[in-house]
Amino acid sequence: MPQPETPAMSKSHALSLRGWRRHGASARQRMPGVLICITIALATTFIADHYGGPTLLYALLFGMSLHFLSEQGPCLAGIEFAARTILRLGVALLGVRITLEQVAALGIGPVLTVVAGVVLTIAMGAVLARLLGVSRDLGLLTGGSVAICGASAAMALSAAMPRSEESERNTILTVVGVTTLSTAAMVLYPLLVGALGLSETEAGIFLGGTIHDVAQVVGAGYMISDQTGDVSTFVKLLRVAMLVPAVMVFMLLFRRARGETEGGKVPMFPAFLVAFVVLVLINSLGVIPQVMTEAMTDLSRWCLVTAIAALGIKTSFQKLAVVGWKPVILMAAETLFLLGVVLVCLYSGVADW
Repeated sequence: MPQPETPAMSKSHALSLRGWRRHGASARQRMPGVLICITIALATTFIADHYGGPTLLYALLFGMSLHFLSEQGPCLAGIEFAARTILRLGVALLGVRITLEQVAALGIGPVLTVVAGVVLTIAMGAVLARLLGVSRDLGLLTGGSVAICGASAAMALSAAMPRSEESERNTILTVVGVTTLSTAAMVLYPLLVGALGLSETEAGIFLGGTIHDVAQVVGAGYMISDQTGDVSTFVKLLRVAMLVPAVMVFMLLFRRARGETEGGKVPMFPAFLVAFVVLVLINSLGVIPQVMTEAMTDLSRWCLVTAIAALGIKTSFQKLAVVGWKPVILMAAETLFLLGVVLVCLYSGVADW
């Protein structure tokens, strides 16, 4: 016989129903904005695949043309969700692209070159920001994105920084600037390799250590040779791996400020960073099937494009115009500084250790 429902069971059942209804209502509120961002991601990916060009930059510009959707109305909740939660999911899934074996196979020389480039460029970003009279946060964010992996790093590092209207504007500026510089580097740096007379391996270390975005590194490397393409890809993935300690440092550096802006105590290590590290470790064991790795990599890319579309919707051209040319000068100077650090390591023999 069925047991009679007690008052405690009735209360628990009612709470459960209310919870499901609340989550359902929240999902319905987010759906219009998320669908808008996904539509932008689909459109810009189609354009980039068929006509070339950086997908993230296209998504950003398309999103900015729809800025009016973020001011009020049914799309706002979904845009906020895409700019924050979907962004962190995309960053976490980047872990399936890296294994500890890939890092170890490079040898100590390229590792030291990458570490020196990342640490010194981020520090130089803070120094240059002060000299140019812009915020230290912008200097750290641009330095990290130039040093590590371009737009993806900018989005990951910004997730560890206090959220405000200025921080979102800084993220947009960084994504635009670093994507433009990376595209230019993909065209110019292979010509520089020929002028400097670098070997195929040295060229791979140079391209992987200096170009900002992964796609541009792959394009530039295989433009020269298969060996250069392989080496440049591995070096670039090592720079992507530096995202973990960089985000950890940013979390510690901005922990108090994030607690103030987010209304309380925040975790020392966010869930998306923990997930990133776990995926790297699991991928290093070789237990993830290749088809699943490719699927998760594609999902990561889609998440990042969707998130950058949301950030674009939240930003207007008018607000960006107020900032002026200083951020552009800042990122160009950081790019040249990183170029100099890698060349010093190559010519001093450090990269050959």
